[in-house]
Amino acid sequence: MALTFTGLMIAAVLVGFGCAVTYVILQRTLRRTMSDLQLTMQQQLNVLTGTLKVLEARVAELSSSPAVRAAVVPAAKTEVVPPVAREAVRPKIELEKQQQEEVTPEMLVVIAAAVTAFLGKKVRIRSAKMLQSPYEIVNPWSQQGRVFVQASHNLRSRG
Repeated sequence: MALTFTGLMIAAVLVGFGCAVTYVILQRTLRRTMSDLQLTMQQQLNVLTGTLKVLEARVAELSSSPAVRAAVVPAAKTEVVPPVAREAVRPKIELEKQQQEEVTPEMLVVIAAAVTAFLGKKVRIRSAKMLQSPYEIVNPWSQQGRVFVQASHNLRSRG
Protein backbone atom coordinates (compact mmCIF):
# COMPACT_ATOMS: atom_id res chain seq x y z
CA MET A 1 0.00 0.00 0.00
CA ALA A 2 1.59 3.23 -1.15
CA LEU A 3 1.28 6.49 0.73
CA THR A 4 -0.29 9.22 -1.28
CA PHE A 5 0.03 12.92 -0.86
CA THR A 6 -3.39 13.08 0.79
CA GLY A 7 -2.43 10.36 3.28
CA LEU A 8 0.77 12.18 4.16
CA MET A 9 -1.12 15.41 4.71
CA ILE A 10 -3.64 13.69 7.00
CA ALA A 11 -0.79 12.11 9.02
CA ALA A 12 1.00 15.46 9.30
CA VAL A 13 -2.21 17.18 10.47
CA LEU A 14 -2.85 14.44 13.07
CA VAL A 15 0.74 14.66 14.39
CA GLY A 16 0.53 18.48 14.52
CA PHE A 17 -2.84 18.31 16.30
CA GLY A 18 -1.43 15.82 18.82
CA CYS A 19 1.56 18.08 19.48
CA ALA A 20 -0.71 21.11 19.96
CA VAL A 21 -2.97 19.24 22.41
CA THR A 22 0.06 17.99 24.36
CA TYR A 23 1.48 21.52 24.49
CA VAL A 24 -1.77 22.96 25.84
CA ILE A 25 -2.07 20.23 28.50
CA LEU A 26 1.54 20.71 29.62
CA GLN A 27 1.11 24.50 29.78
CA ARG A 28 -1.95 24.14 32.03
CA THR A 29 -0.12 21.69 34.29
CA LEU A 30 2.90 24.00 34.49
CA ARG A 31 0.74 27.01 35.39
CA ARG A 32 -1.08 25.03 38.06
CA THR A 33 2.18 23.77 39.55
CA MET A 34 3.73 27.25 39.49
CA SER A 35 0.73 28.80 41.26
CA ASP A 36 0.86 26.07 43.94
CA LEU A 37 4.58 26.67 44.46
CA GLN A 38 4.08 30.44 44.65
CA LEU A 39 1.33 29.99 47.23
CA THR A 40 3.54 27.70 49.32
CA MET A 41 6.46 30.11 49.06
CA GLN A 42 4.27 33.05 50.09
CA GLN A 43 3.04 31.12 53.14
CA GLN A 44 6.60 30.26 54.15
CA LEU A 45 7.65 33.89 53.65
CA ASN A 46 4.80 35.07 55.88
CA VAL A 47 5.83 32.61 58.60
CA LEU A 48 9.47 33.76 58.38
CA THR A 49 8.44 37.41 58.49
CA GLY A 50 6.39 36.78 61.62
CA THR A 51 9.25 34.92 63.26
CA LEU A 52 11.67 37.73 62.38
CA LYS A 53 9.36 40.33 63.93
CA VAL A 54 9.09 38.26 67.12
CA LEU A 55 12.89 37.91 67.28
CA GLU A 56 13.42 41.62 66.66
CA ALA A 57 10.99 42.43 69.47
CA ARG A 58 12.79 39.97 71.75
CA VAL A 59 16.21 41.49 70.93
CA ALA A 60 14.85 44.98 71.60
CA GLU A 61 13.37 43.77 74.88
CA LEU A 62 16.60 42.08 75.94
CA SER A 63 18.80 44.99 74.91
CA SER A 64 16.69 47.45 76.91
CA SER A 65 16.49 45.19 79.95
CA PRO A 66 18.75 46.44 82.78
CA ALA A 67 19.26 42.88 84.07
CA VAL A 68 20.80 41.77 80.78
CA ARG A 69 23.04 44.81 80.63
CA ALA A 70 24.21 44.16 84.19
CA ALA A 71 24.96 40.54 83.31
CA VAL A 72 26.70 41.18 80.00
CA VAL A 73 28.48 44.52 80.16
CA PRO A 74 30.70 43.83 83.22
CA ALA A 75 31.81 40.61 81.60
CA ALA A 76 33.40 42.51 78.71
CA LYS A 77 37.13 43.04 78.89
CA THR A 78 37.96 46.73 78.74
CA GLU A 79 41.22 48.58 79.04
CA VAL A 80 41.63 51.03 81.90
CA VAL A 81 44.80 52.58 80.48
CA PRO A 82 44.34 56.31 79.95
CA PRO A 83 44.35 57.46 76.31
CA VAL A 84 47.52 59.53 76.79
CA ALA A 85 49.51 56.50 77.99
CA ARG A 86 48.06 54.40 75.20
CA GLU A 87 49.25 56.89 72.58
CA ALA A 88 52.70 56.94 74.12
CA VAL A 89 53.01 53.16 73.87
CA ARG A 90 51.40 52.49 70.51
CA PRO A 91 51.70 54.26 67.18
CA LYS A 92 48.68 56.23 66.07
CA ILE A 93 47.80 53.77 63.28
CA GLU A 94 47.58 50.88 65.71
CA LEU A 95 45.46 53.02 68.02
CA GLU A 96 42.95 53.74 65.25
CA LYS A 97 42.89 50.07 64.27
CA GLN A 98 42.30 49.04 67.89
CA GLN A 99 39.44 51.52 68.22
CA GLN A 100 37.82 50.09 65.08
CA GLU A 101 38.18 46.52 66.36
CA GLU A 102 36.87 47.08 69.90
CA VAL A 103 33.57 45.40 70.68
CA THR A 104 31.20 47.94 72.19
CA PRO A 105 28.97 47.07 75.15
CA GLU A 106 25.91 47.55 72.96
CA MET A 107 27.27 44.98 70.50
CA LEU A 108 27.88 42.57 73.38
CA VAL A 109 24.26 42.98 74.49
CA VAL A 110 23.03 42.27 70.96
CA ILE A 111 25.28 39.20 70.65
CA ALA A 112 24.13 37.90 74.03
CA ALA A 113 20.48 38.44 73.08
CA ALA A 114 20.93 36.62 69.78
CA VAL A 115 22.68 33.67 71.41
CA THR A 116 20.05 33.58 74.17
CA ALA A 117 17.27 33.55 71.57
CA PHE A 118 19.02 30.82 69.61
CA LEU A 119 19.87 28.53 72.53
CA GLY A 120 16.75 29.23 74.56
CA LYS A 121 18.67 29.84 77.77
CA LYS A 122 20.45 32.81 79.29
CA VAL A 123 24.11 33.17 78.34
CA ARG A 124 26.94 35.27 79.67
CA ILE A 125 29.61 36.56 77.32
CA ARG A 126 32.95 36.60 79.08
CA SER A 127 34.97 38.12 76.27
CA ALA A 128 34.65 39.03 72.64
CA LYS A 129 37.05 40.34 70.05
CA MET A 130 36.94 41.14 66.37
CA LEU A 131 38.78 38.73 64.11
CA GLN A 132 40.58 39.78 60.97
CA SER A 133 39.27 38.49 57.71
CA PRO A 134 41.72 36.51 55.59
CA TYR A 135 41.71 39.29 53.01
CA GLU A 136 43.05 41.84 55.52
CA ILE A 137 46.02 39.68 56.47
CA VAL A 138 48.66 40.13 53.77
CA ASN A 139 52.14 38.86 54.41
CA PRO A 140 54.59 40.94 52.33
CA TRP A 141 56.91 37.95 51.82
CA SER A 142 54.18 35.73 50.43
CA GLN A 143 52.81 38.57 48.31
CA GLN A 144 56.26 39.19 46.80
CA GLY A 145 56.65 35.44 46.16
CA ARG A 146 53.37 35.35 44.25
CA VAL A 147 54.45 38.37 42.19
CA PHE A 148 57.78 36.70 41.39
CA VAL A 149 56.17 33.40 40.34
CA GLN A 150 53.58 35.08 38.14
CA ALA A 151 56.18 37.34 36.55
CA SER A 152 58.36 34.33 35.69
CA HIS A 153 55.72 32.78 33.43
CA ASN A 154 56.48 33.05 29.74
CA LEU A 155 53.50 34.60 28.02
CA ARG A 156 53.35 33.89 24.33
CA SER A 157 51.58 36.32 22.08
CA ARG A 158 49.80 34.83 19.12
CA GLY A 159 50.02 36.94 16.07
